[in-house]
Amino acid sequence: MIYRFADCALDLVAHEFSRAGVRVALEPQVFDLLALFVHHPGELVTQDRIFQEIWHGRIVSDAALSSRIAALRRALGDSGRTQTMLETVPRCGFRFLPPVSTDAPAGPPAAAADRAQRIRVARSADGTRIAYATTGQGPPLLRAGHFLTHLEEDWKSPIWRPLLDRLGAQSSVTRYDQRGTGLSDAAPPAYGLAALVADLGAVADAADLDRFPIFAASQGVPVSIAYAVAHPDRISGLVLYGGYAQGRAVRGTAEERATAEAVLTMVREGWGRSSAFADSFATLFMPDANAEERSGLVRMQLSSASAENAVALRRAIDGFDVTDLLDRVRAPVLVIHAQGDAVHPLSQGRMLAAGIPGAQLVVIDSRNHVPLPQDPAWEGMMGAAIGFLGGLRGEA
Repeated sequence: MIYRFADCALDLVAHEFSRAGVRVALEPQVFDLLALFVHHPGELVTQDRIFQEIWHGRIVSDAALSSRIAALRRALGDSGRTQTMLETVPRCGFRFLPPVSTDAPAGPPAAAADRAQRIRVARSADGTRIAYATTGQGPPLLRAGHFLTHLEEDWKSPIWRPLLDRLGAQSSVTRYDQRGTGLSDAAPPAYGLAALVADLGAVADAADLDRFPIFAASQGVPVSIAYAVAHPDRISGLVLYGGYAQGRAVRGTAEERATAEAVLTMVREGWGRSSAFADSFATLFMPDANAEERSGLVRMQLSSASAENAVALRRAIDGFDVTDLLDRVRAPVLVIHAQGDAVHPLSQGRMLAAGIPGAQLVVIDSRNHVPLPQDPAWEGMMGAAIGFLGGLRGEA
């Protein structure tokens, strides 16, 4: 769904805003604020409604709202003095002035239909509480848990929100925070593969998912493979991005084992700090990240997990090995891997594709382990994933 007004376009699926044909980067809350206004052109949008829909009812200062409005005005080429695009209604709210048209029938777009997501809790086999949410519209899709997530922070992240919007335009996407991270239990009894597989199953059961595909990234890949082998009747397909069959601690090379220990040292020494650690961590996981994405990664570290939990989780996932399960996967599989991924090398993607019967392999020209929306390869990755998921549903 693309909304057009004046010389501007707002694409809620691609999560892009452009003015006079030039793409303009928007901070996530500013993007959501503009989306709220274009849904209600000419109407008074009260401050209370903005606080509820953008901040989900959390108490924030008037200065926070003022700064987001000022940033939006700058992006629109408007100002508080001229107010040709956004009118301030004193002591009440704001009114979006230009007429708005869409490239599709009227009505809320699927990807933005559930902007105030509802978070629920599933209970895993060992009693650990796993927070999950379902957004978007369409057939079910489960996004497997992975390192550094937080259901609320993901929803406004410049990295993850575009992915969620794109997937949610065609699917009802259920996602969850891994144990020990985000809104899930912060002190689980174990972090092993069996525990994480049980968490995935608990979320699928709680969300009433019968037969469904999985979109998995990084360590979510071995977890999803193990679940698919244990429950072949429930899995209709797997999209595996940037994953591995063997964790860094078991791949056999001294260099990779040294890398695994180096990452653990970085986590212990600098978790959640805007420091040399943050730069090193970002360079490893997403070397092409911009300043906003790098600062977002630091915020995600602080909100997602403690340094102690992050070390425990990384040590566990570095030891995963599902090579003996690959030939037992019966569902259709698409493997997507970045050519220059420094976290899990392309050789691991090739191992997955070679070991899983009938698996397709798509290699994208990127060096980012974490997919970045501005990366030229991002569209290719998303197009391949969505096309594959559509094929599972019999779409042309």
